[in-house]
Amino acid sequence: MAGSTIRDVARRAQVSVASVSRVLNGFEKVSEETRARVAEAVSALGYVPHAAARSLSMARTHSVAVVLPDLHGEFFSEIVRGMDRVASERGYLLLLSSLHSGSSLGTSALRALRGRVDGALVMAPHLSEEELAETLPPGVAVVLLNTRSQAEGRTSITLDNAAGARAVAEHLLALGRKRIVQIAGPLGNADAQERAEAFAAALREDGSVMLETVHGDFTEESGEAATAALLAAGHSFDALFAANDNMALGALQALRKASIRIPEQVAVAGFDDIPLARHVGLTTVRVHIADLGQQALGALIDSIEGRGEAAGVVHPVELVVRGTTGQA
Repeated sequence: MAGSTIRDVARRAQVSVASVSRVLNGFEKVSEETRARVAEAVSALGYVPHAAARSLSMARTHSVAVVLPDLHGEFFSEIVRGMDRVASERGYLLLLSSLHSGSSLGTSALRALRGRVDGALVMAPHLSEEELAETLPPGVAVVLLNTRSQAEGRTSITLDNAAGARAVAEHLLALGRKRIVQIAGPLGNADAQERAEAFAAALREDGSVMLETVHGDFTEESGEAATAALLAAGHSFDALFAANDNMALGALQALRKASIRIPEQVAVAGFDDIPLARHVGLTTVRVHIADLGQQALGALIDSIEGRGEAAGVVHPVELVVRGTTGQA
């Protein structure tokens, strides 16, 4: 029924307007019978709550900002998929934005968030702690995902990058690989730095290993270009670790174009376990990306609703061995 009001819903459900409001706003102290009657009335009448009035009554918008380094690629689509699952279950709207390295647009958007959203989930591994402190909007609940800030009073969720990189190094050593290339991520990126340092440190424990490190920008094109450049320059190596799966996929392309057998001549490993990695048999570090998004947004909504305490959380990872390295 077009133009139905909350009073119409209350009349049909035979409950008070206050009870309808409590059901619509997600309060827990409502009987299941009342909740079911209100839901039936809302459905039958086609009632849509007035967003502005609901916002005023709750002092909330039921919207959250999600700010990521990029919105393209399987990693980000997977992480948003996990967030969307939680947002749908808990009645929140996601507002997506990107915060590219070297761009002021994302930081300007973040500063404009106050009053427009109930909270923000920010993934900005390329920002320094000082830059992030200047960027985050005051007075808004914030959860930090893979950033360098451990701001007091805010939940921060980070990947166990070091454990993942060490696991790859130990796997390649167990395979007997001695001439190893690492395609690290971009300089200044916290994830890239942690993975590169942990990988190199693990290999240094074996004094007979030669390690060469080059850099990409986390794209498939950069992984292919870096690998092709090494081959063209005559570098000989028997293993390659890329700091994410996209660059590992690019490396596989370059190696196959050069008729190099994988894994017999060169073993290849990545990091993240994006869906495509499973289809091409890529050995990688599994991040459980959708679960990461789900965990992060759940923590943010808990913070908004006063249900959780700020904490530093380390998201676990695990090595998944597939055909591009073979078994140790």
